[in-house]
Amino acid sequence: MGDMNIKVDGEPSKEDPEEHRVRLEALPGDQARADGLEAPAPTRLYGRRWMIVLLFSSYSLCNSYQWIQYGIINNIFTRFYGVDAFTIDWMSMIYMLTYIPFIFPVTWLLDRKGLRVVALVATALNCAGTWVKVASVRPDLFPVTFLGQFCCSLAQVFILGMPSRIASVWFGSEEVSTACSIGVFGNQLGIAIGFLVPPILVPNVDDMDELAHHISIMFYITAGVATFLFILVVFVFQERPKLPPTQAQATARSIPPEQYSYTASILRLLRNKPFILLIITYGLNVGCFYAVGTLLNRMIIDHYPGEEVNAGRIGLTIVIAGMVGSLICGVWLDRTKTYKQTTLAVYFMSLVGMAVFAATLSLGHLWVVFITAGALGFFMTGYLPLGFEFAVELTYPESEGTSSGLLNCSAQVFGIIFTICQGKIIDKFGTLAGNIFLCVFLLIGTVMTGFIKSELRRQNANQQAQAAAEGQTSGQDYGATALIPEPQSPPAQA
Repeated sequence: MGDMNIKVDGEPSKEDPEEHRVRLEALPGDQARADGLEAPAPTRLYGRRWMIVLLFSSYSLCNSYQWIQYGIINNIFTRFYGVDAFTIDWMSMIYMLTYIPFIFPVTWLLDRKGLRVVALVATALNCAGTWVKVASVRPDLFPVTFLGQFCCSLAQVFILGMPSRIASVWFGSEEVSTACSIGVFGNQLGIAIGFLVPPILVPNVDDMDELAHHISIMFYITAGVATFLFILVVFVFQERPKLPPTQAQATARSIPPEQYSYTASILRLLRNKPFILLIITYGLNVGCFYAVGTLLNRMIIDHYPGEEVNAGRIGLTIVIAGMVGSLICGVWLDRTKTYKQTTLAVYFMSLVGMAVFAATLSLGHLWVVFITAGALGFFMTGYLPLGFEFAVELTYPESEGTSSGLLNCSAQVFGIIFTICQGKIIDKFGTLAGNIFLCVFLLIGTVMTGFIKSELRRQNANQQAQAAAEGQTSGQDYGATALIPEPQSPPAQA
C-alpha cells in the first residue's frame, strides 16, 4: 500500500495506514460518530505485563510455601511443640478456614481499591507473619507460631483469587489463559518447595536445641524472602496499564463506579446456574487436593516409616507435574477455547489418577508411588487455572476477583471437610479407605461437570468487538484521500 493523504484540522499530512488506524481508534466517540464511524476503544499490550504477573507469582510462591511448611514434617513439629498430629494439621487448615469469612470483604476491597492496594496488603501480612514465626522457635511458644501462620493465611486471602484478575487487566485475549496459568504456577511452585525444603532444612534429630536451630534457619530464610518481595511490590507493582489490553476489558472499564454494586454482583453470580455448578465441582476437586497435601506425610509414613524426606519429594512430584499440567492447559485454552471439554477431561483424569494412587500406595515400592503421584498431580493440580478461566468466561462482565473468590471459598470449605474426614478415616480404617472416600467425591464432581452449560461470554464480547472493528474497515481504500471526511471548518479548540 502506498502513502495516503489525510486532512486533519484542515492540514494535509502523510501517514502510514497502520498509524491511521490507530489514530482512528483513538478518536473520541462523539467525533467518530459525527464522522459516520463507530470507533472501537484503543487497546494496547505493554511489555510490563510479564513483570507484573511474575512478581505476583513470586509473592504467591512465598505464601503458599508456608501452607504445607508444618504439615510435611508433621511428626517433627508434634514432638518439638508437644502437640498432637491433628493440631499440626490445623497449621495447614487455618489457610482454608481463614479464607472463608474474609474473602467477601477482600473481593470488595479489590473492586473498590484495585490490584495494587491488595498486593501491598498481601505482601505486608505475609512479611509480618514470617517474622512472628522467627520469634516462635521455642517448645512453649506454639501459640506464637500459630499466630504467625494465621497472618500468612490472612495474606493468602489477598492472593489466591488474583491470577484471573491480573490476566484480564493486563493481557490480550490470545494469552489470557496462559497468563492465568503463570499466576497459578507461582502458587503451585510454592507448594512444591514447601514439600521439598522443610524435610531437608529440618532433619528429624533427637536433640531439641539442635532441632530449634534448624527450625530457626528455615524461618529466617522465609522471612528474608518475604521482606524482599514486599519491597519489590512497593516500588514495582502497578495498578493497571494506561490502555486496556482487550475490548472486553475496555467495556469493563467503561462502567462508572457508581453504577457498580458489589452485593448485586454477588446475587447475579449466585443466580448463574452454570457458575453454581462450577463452584461445587471446583470445590470438590481442589478440596481433595488440599486433603491429600495436608495428610501426605501421614499417609507415606504409615506405609514407609522414616521416609519423611521422600514424603516431601512425593509432594514435590505431585505439584511439579501439576505445574506442567497447568501451563499445558493454559496454552491449550488460548488456542482452542474449549473450556467445557478440557475441564471435563481433566476432571475425569483426576478421578482416574486418585484411584490409581490409592491402589498403589500400599504396594511397598516407593518408585511406583512417585509415578502414580505425578500422574495424579498433573491432572488434579493442573485443574486449578482451568476452573478460574472457565469461571471468568461464564460470569463476564462480573469482576474476576469475585468469581475466583467464590471458587476458592468453595475449595476451602471442602478442603477442611475432606481433611478432617479423611484424617479420621485413615486413623480408624487405613489410608486406602481414606483415599476411596476422596474418589467418591471426585466421581460426583466429574458427573456434575458434564452438566455445566458452556456460555463463553468473554469470548463472545471480544469476537463481537473484533467483528465490529473489521466491519468498519472493510471496503475502505487506504489509497483514498478521504477516510476521515474533511471538516467544513476547523473544529473548536478544547
